[in-house]
Amino acid sequence: MVEGERAGWTKRLKLSLGQIGPVRLVITILLLAAGLYLARHDWQVPLLSDAERALYDLRFKVNAAVLEQPDDRIALVVYDDATLEQLGKRSPLDRGMLARALRALDRLGPRAIGIDILIDQQQPEDEQLIQALRTMRTPTWLAFSTNEANPAQIAGWQEDWLRSFFTRVGSSRVRPASIRFGADQADGVMRRWPVPDSTGVPLLANAMASGHPAFVGYTGAIDFTLLPQSTDARRFTRISVETLGALDEIPAEAREIVFASLAEQIRGRYVLIGGDINDVDDFETPTTRFGLGFTKGLEVHAQMLAQQLDGRMPRPIPGWVLWLAALAVVVAGSLTSGLELRGWRLGAALFLQIALIAWVPFQLQAMRMNTLELPAFGWGAGWLLAFIGVGAAARAVGSEQRRFAQSALGKYLPRDVAQEIMRDPDRLALTGEKTRIYALFTDLEGFTKLSHAITPETLSRLLNRYLDVMSDIVLKHGGTLDKFVGDALVTFWGAPIARPDDADRAVRAGREMYEAGELFRRTAGDDVPAIGCTRVGLHRGEAIVGNFGGERRIQYTALGDAMNCAARLESANKALKTTMLVSDSAKSESSLDIFRPMGRIVVSGRGTPFEVWEPAPDMDEASRGALNEAWCAFDGGDTSALARLEEIAAAHAEDAALQYFIYRIREVGPGGHFVLGSK
Repeated sequence: MVEGERAGWTKRLKLSLGQIGPVRLVITILLLAAGLYLARHDWQVPLLSDAERALYDLRFKVNAAVLEQPDDRIALVVYDDATLEQLGKRSPLDRGMLARALRALDRLGPRAIGIDILIDQQQPEDEQLIQALRTMRTPTWLAFSTNEANPAQIAGWQEDWLRSFFTRVGSSRVRPASIRFGADQADGVMRRWPVPDSTGVPLLANAMASGHPAFVGYTGAIDFTLLPQSTDARRFTRISVETLGALDEIPAEAREIVFASLAEQIRGRYVLIGGDINDVDDFETPTTRFGLGFTKGLEVHAQMLAQQLDGRMPRPIPGWVLWLAALAVVVAGSLTSGLELRGWRLGAALFLQIALIAWVPFQLQAMRMNTLELPAFGWGAGWLLAFIGVGAAARAVGSEQRRFAQSALGKYLPRDVAQEIMRDPDRLALTGEKTRIYALFTDLEGFTKLSHAITPETLSRLLNRYLDVMSDIVLKHGGTLDKFVGDALVTFWGAPIARPDDADRAVRAGREMYEAGELFRRTAGDDVPAIGCTRVGLHRGEAIVGNFGGERRIQYTALGDAMNCAARLESANKALKTTMLVSDSAKSESSLDIFRPMGRIVVSGRGTPFEVWEPAPDMDEASRGALNEAWCAFDGGDTSALARLEEIAAAHAEDAALQYFIYRIREVGPGGHFVLGSK
């Protein structure tokens, strides 16, 4: 039994692959491979990598650590625009001021000092700075860079001069530190911890936080922290370099007070010295795109230092986990498409998978995982490619089966109903439901007489041509073909699918069927006796719609009063000399302004009179409007309106239906009705 099942499954697989075809099979495999690649490596794909960066920035903004108050472990000593204005010197920064500030800082007792200023060319104040650095008791890290690592920042001769400067200082407490950053080459945003250059010189933040060796080889994300609800709030204490540089110049009686105040801000802290100058040394961070502005390079160093002091090291996601996730999303997309889910099941599957793909990256970020190079957008792209690829293959496998089944159903049922059954086989159940429809009947005048006057071959050719044209019109306007009764068509709108504009569709279809009938009778051929016009009846009412029949033969049809009324209206055209009659219940649902009144009639089989209308798009709008207004007035009891009606009829003497309408209302009077003798 097991062998038989395995053989049957193998046979079905071979058949399915054969139905896919070699070209489509190759395309499917390529789409799956592309989906797997994107789900793992889309950070390396142009354009997609831009989307990944934007998503990372959004995840970072949502999950960024928020401080309730400034960090009291780090202080920034800055050259700002006011300092430069006072010194009258913008670049290079005044080193005499730096020397005086360093002497003051050394007395204030900081834990360590980092200087984010490159001393890369000779200045008159160099000796002052060298002397200050030689006497430093505080561990001091001075900015260092090389031409090889930063050719745009420092030339070869500047590097040589910088090295000679360190030699001249000659103090073990003053050591070089790299101020290199690792801005993203694609958009210049600071997201990743910089990689040290080949000189072995430590990064400035790493060097100052020497108690955290785990960060020496760290290359993950910079975990910037924010102050809540403010772009102006300062995370770190800022002191102007001018304040420190002028400390010795303050009168002795005030110096101690100022010294004590500064000591509270400096003692035991890590101090970073650099620029806070407008439009200089500005960097974008993951929060810049969300309106939180640029970050100065000095503050980037401070943020990196604070991250090390906190031990905030986002954990890397193992590569095998990312590969497993990529495979999972591709498999999920393939299964969702291959199973060909429908309705709420498909909606639920899509919602759950999309929600999961969107939620997981944010959750990993919240768990302090390093989501740089996490292919969040790639997961969605990979899922979509797998969904498309497998879906196309699955449709190819089932298309032959569906084509055969639909062709077979089409021999017994209208095409639109067959399509509904293909989508929902449960519709084949022998059941019906009560609903309101627009029932439309057509009939070709004189067909019975014509059938006796021509050969069967000619009759068959004409009838097939006529019914084919009429059927196309019904289907074009979204109607359901019920049945053919000789030359008559029984059709309806509102089932199995109801649309808001079914009334307009039915009216347009009926009018077009009349016009198509006129063209048919003119082009039937010289050897064919004269053919009568096509008459149409349209009514809106209740009917039982569904499948009726037996287990071996069923018919999708509509039964009830709506169908009978439409048939009576079609027959009433002959007596009223009209071509298409629309009941008031159908006309009232239509948005078309093409109707003219044909009075109130009682048809055979119904004792209750109802108003009927004729679509008359060929009658000028002004005359049609005047006719409607006068009819409403007359029917409401204004007998003087009859004269206006007669004037309109006189202006359209060739209009037999209008002349007979005037005759009938003159006979029955306001509010009256005309009784038709037979069907």
